[in-house]
Amino acid sequence: MRRQIAHLPLHGGRAPSWLFKRMHRLAGSIVQLIVEDQGPAEMLNRLADPFWFQAFGCVLGFDWHSSGLTTVTCGAIGEAYRRMGNDLGIHVAGGKGGVSRKTPEQIARIADRQTLEGERLIHASRMSAKVDSAAVQDGYQIYTHHFFFSDENQWCVVQQGMNDTNGYARRYHWLGSTVEDFVSEPHNAVASPPADEPNLLNMVAHQARPSRERSTELTRIQPDRLLREVSAGPSLFMPAHHPVQTDDINPVRLRRILDVIHERQPADFATLLGMAGVGPKTIRSLALIAELIYGTPACRDDVPRRWSPADPPTFTYAHGGKDGHPFPVDRTTYDRSIALLESAVRRSRLDPAGRDQALFRLTRWLS
Repeated sequence: MRRQIAHLPLHGGRAPSWLFKRMHRLAGSIVQLIVEDQGPAEMLNRLADPFWFQAFGCVLGFDWHSSGLTTVTCGAIGEAYRRMGNDLGIHVAGGKGGVSRKTPEQIARIADRQTLEGERLIHASRMSAKVDSAAVQDGYQIYTHHFFFSDENQWCVVQQGMNDTNGYARRYHWLGSTVEDFVSEPHNAVASPPADEPNLLNMVAHQARPSRERSTELTRIQPDRLLREVSAGPSLFMPAHHPVQTDDINPVRLRRILDVIHERQPADFATLLGMAGVGPKTIRSLALIAELIYGTPACRDDVPRRWSPADPPTFTYAHGGKDGHPFPVDRTTYDRSIALLESAVRRSRLDPAGRDQALFRLTRWLS
């Protein structure tokens, strides 16, 4: 996995309507040109790259180090998709808050229309959301989930969590072509400052494999017996484990969910994680119990990342920034950029043979 890091503090306010109208037009043209020139898979690769994503948001005129860059940039692409439909070159689902919960429905509608592998795409969306909300417990509460995909069933995810204590955001990037296992190092990158979380739990780390296996094994034990063993002190499992305290787990709630899980007999951790009702508290409880009973320590290492925070701000000089840094958004230059890109898209579609020339003229103007 690529190791990425960025500092994304919470900023107040939102993109004004005059700016967002320009953002989605510029975003749409940039996406179209990349898809026309290099294909939808390359566009997804770039969205899954936090460095490129950050620079993209800066070019659109948002504050480079604001957590709002994620939601507004994704929102601009989503608005471009609503305006252009299939002409955008990729499909967009998801959103912020309650809208994110409609992602499976949105994917299903698009998949039916385009004859795509809807169930597989919905599974990817659900599992990425479940991993970052339940399997990775790093102090950041997920509040936005955007799912991008192509007519070739390629996909990527950009979602973000907020830490209310330190006021920083953490952005999680997924790229379908690099995911070999949803519960073992699945991220393409994570952009954020290091997590300062005393109760950090990372169940998708490579070194957490024994904990994942033992946690799944626990769900196959009859719930009454399991809870007796947990509270009884030394047991048949290991001769010297200490009881799990009631402030570590909620026995009543755990018993309810264990009854449901035990009936299903999940074959592996991915199946367990994907079950309805299995959230962060259940995963943490099982990891703690597995550690105490079997001696398999839960992984408390943060999600790996790497980032070069000095580079993305250079892209804010394209049009300026919403809050006036490095200067107020230059509307004249912004409108000229939109006109040039939209013209390049039209030319490339009217005359595919002249596409390279249109892109060359655009490159010369931007250099």
